[in-house]
Amino acid sequence: MKLGLQLGYWGAQPPTGVAELVTAAEESGFDAIFTAEAWGSDAFTPLAWWGRETSRVRLGTSIVQMSGRAPTSIAMHALTLDHLSGGRVVLGMGVSGPQVVEGWYGVPFSKPLARTREVVDVIRQVLAREAPVTNDGPHYPLPFTGENAVGLGKPLRSIVHPLRADIPIWLGAEGPKNVALTAEIADGWIPIFYTPGSAAMYQPWLDEGFARAGARRTRADFEIAATCHVQITTSDAERVAVVEGLKAVVSLYMGGMGAKDANFHKQVFERMGHQELSDEVQGLYLAGRRDQATALIPDELVHDMHIIGDAGYVRERAAEWESTGVTTLLLSCRTADEVRTIAEVLV
Repeated sequence: MKLGLQLGYWGAQPPTGVAELVTAAEESGFDAIFTAEAWGSDAFTPLAWWGRETSRVRLGTSIVQMSGRAPTSIAMHALTLDHLSGGRVVLGMGVSGPQVVEGWYGVPFSKPLARTREVVDVIRQVLAREAPVTNDGPHYPLPFTGENAVGLGKPLRSIVHPLRADIPIWLGAEGPKNVALTAEIADGWIPIFYTPGSAAMYQPWLDEGFARAGARRTRADFEIAATCHVQITTSDAERVAVVEGLKAVVSLYMGGMGAKDANFHKQVFERMGHQELSDEVQGLYLAGRRDQATALIPDELVHDMHIIGDAGYVRERAAEWESTGVTTLLLSCRTADEVRTIAEVLV
């Protein structure tokens, strides 16, 4: 199982110390670094900036929001960065949610599965560069001939010859249909809440996708990059403190992300068997009682989602994650020393 450094997206200001984190990851045997985007910083620019000093690690997006760019634009970003990095790009994408898609990008959120299929197909056409790119689908028609078109659009082929005709595409997916689609058309999957305790729930969805006609991958060569906070602690008190700190993050995703009836992250927790807890946490969170919502998160749930303990425990738990099919753990590290310490235990 490989390790990926998850740099995420920026807060109010650009983060500090990232160059040191990236250098430590490269030197310590991490397989990749990943960046993300929400509604502030983008995923591609920081990856190009910080990745320029690396020569070995893969450079991944986790994730690019598909609604923020035309599929051909995403392909242009990917093929450009792939050339500059010597063929190290992993293109991670996702549909995001209706609050961001309609509130930030100003486009409809409807039909996310059909849109995903079109985006992936168009990007693969651009990278293959076998013919001018066309698409008959309703979401991203190429050439565009709809209302207000001037009628001069023509199918085009990328001026630049891609370094690789088939850049790995990983998809962020949470629900049964989206996970099955990912297994069918993608090279890898970036689940947000995949854990040893919930792994069995996902297997039939993945199997459905792998079994479809024309599926690109099988379990043998399909990548699963699961997000997990790993922290090596040296005392029971430290371990308890880390677990308590992570409860606020769990309660945020469970109760405070998205609208009351359209929180896709909450739905994942419900499928994991936490329906009653999720309802209580959301009710308190949306009422502004966040501390009370966080207090409801049980230690056991945090330990299922993350790996916190001494070095021996961390090795043992990481092996459990790997046994469920995880090929990469995506880790958020705060310091270069933390990167090196985790690498000493897991690489």
